[in-house]
Amino acid sequence: MIIVDRPELLVVGHVVRTTNAAEADPARAQLPALWARAGAPGAFAHVPGRADENVYAVLTDYESDHNGAYTQIVGVAVHTAARLPEGMVAVRVPGVPSMHLEVRGPLPQTLIEAWQYLWKHTESGTAPARAFTTDVEVHHPAGADLYVAVRPSYAEPQSS
Repeated sequence: MIIVDRPELLVVGHVVRTTNAAEADPARAQLPALWARAGAPGAFAHVPGRADENVYAVLTDYESDHNGAYTQIVGVAVHTAARLPEGMVAVRVPGVPSMHLEVRGPLPQTLIEAWQYLWKHTESGTAPARAFTTDVEVHHPAGADLYVAVRPSYAEPQSS
């Protein structure tokens, strides 16, 4: 786990507001449906100005910490969000110092394990303190990259 400067980006996609407790209960979980919608063939074909072929999950608007409510947007990076497709939102993700974890292996299980590892180590103080501002998962053919914003006192980027 290293600290890097995550660049700013603009993401357009579908949104839900949830909690980790709700996601642990199949009857209340919203993320599986959100990801199914995002993973449907051509789900983002009508989004103009895509920046790349990756899929992004933006976690933002944290109520408190990983136990509180948060907003997740699953979508694509764009150059501009002048015309939003119906039912989608745009979110500007600020460029901030972030912990970077490479997640490789079968998704979503390896990603769930990466988040659990992160929670354990940030709570115990063996990893930098999280900012709980805006975090990003970048999903690509090799797996995913997780960028978790850290508090300013940890903002000394290292080379990746």
